[in-house]
Parts: sequence; C-alpha cells; structure tokens
Amino acid sequence: MALFLLFRIGSDYYALDSVEVAEVLPLGATKQIPGAPAWVSGIMVRHGRPVPVIDLTALATGQPATARTSTRTVLVHYRRPSHTELDGAEHLLGLRLEYATDTLRCDPNSFVDSGIDAGSARYLGPVRHDARGLIQRVHVATLLPDDVHALLFPSVAPT
Repeated sequence: MALFLLFRIGSDYYALDSVEVAEVLPLGATKQIPGAPAWVSGIMVRHGRPVPVIDLTALATGQPATARTSTRTVLVHYRRPSHTELDGAEHLLGLRLEYATDTLRCDPNSFVDSGIDAGSARYLGPVRHDARGLIQRVHVATLLPDDVHALLFPSVAPT
C-alpha cells in the first residue's frame, strides 16, 4: 500500500505519490520570473532557499488555480530523468494545487495505463477508478519541458 496526495483540476482528480512530497504549505505569495511561461507562478523562499513554483492548473488548462482555502503550495522532490549527473540532481519544486486536502491509500498497481497518448502532458500517468471516478497519477519528474527546466534549474558548468 502507498499513500497519495489527491488534488483536483476542475472536476477531475489527480494523485501525487507521497514519496515525492516534501511538504504541504498554505498558498503563499511568489516573486514573478520575467520571461517564464504564464503557468510558472514564480519563486518563493523556503528555509532560506529559493524554490520555483508552478501552477499545475494553469499548466493543464491555461487558467490559473483559484485562491481558496483548499489551494496549497506542495513542495515536491523534483529529479529530472537524465543521462548526466548534473541534470539528474534533486531540487525542490513548488506546485500550486487546488483541493489538495485529501489522501488516498491504495496499491500503486491499482493504477493502470489509460491507453491514451498524453501528448505534451507527458507528466500524466496511469489511472485508477474508485467512488470519486477516475484518478490520474502525476509524475513529478516529467512535469517541466526542457526549456522551462533550463530556466528554473540552470546547470552549473564544471570548471
């Protein structure tokens, strides 16, 4: 059995594996990043470190997350799959998520391939059905397209 953090985009449910979650915080202010896509909310500071924050609702739908009491900033362990050690470094990444107040405990194998090509939404994973309807897993490692990854986590070239 594994624990998942549930959230919604519109009326659809999504799940993050709790192993990927570092911390769940109230919705907070961010500093904008000029030149970043509209779904990049900005930067916040956590424990003295800058943390980029993306709005998952805006990424998926083009509409920003609504500020409500159940909207959270969820810090996740972001490690991009890569062939180089520099790109594979782990970073904190903030996600603005609506209705991020519930959890689900289930067998991870209960999520099955949706049979649909996610296209540019490569972060969308398998689905599972329960009383809420379909719940789709989100893969943190594949959230950011290459150009946005490079903007938010520029590599330090070895000297």
